[in-house]
Amino acid sequence: MMNTHQGAISHEHLDYYLDEYTFRFNRRTSCHRGKLFYQLVQQAVAIEATTYKNMVKHVRGRRSRQHI
Repeated sequence: MMNTHQGAISHEHLDYYLDEYTFRFNRRTSCHRGKLFYQLVQQAVAIEATTYKNMVKHVRGRRSRQHI
């Protein structure tokens, strides 16, 4: 996960990062890259888009952490 997100993982987006990591991990040894892309597109159009507003809705009212 550190290669994908360069060490900047926010609490409010963690579920989405883990979903992406799981998708990549489960398909890491596939020899059929075209099929993987096709399946990804199928999944992308089968579900409703998630807006940024919905992603951070459950953490409203929390202060963002200041990095020292």
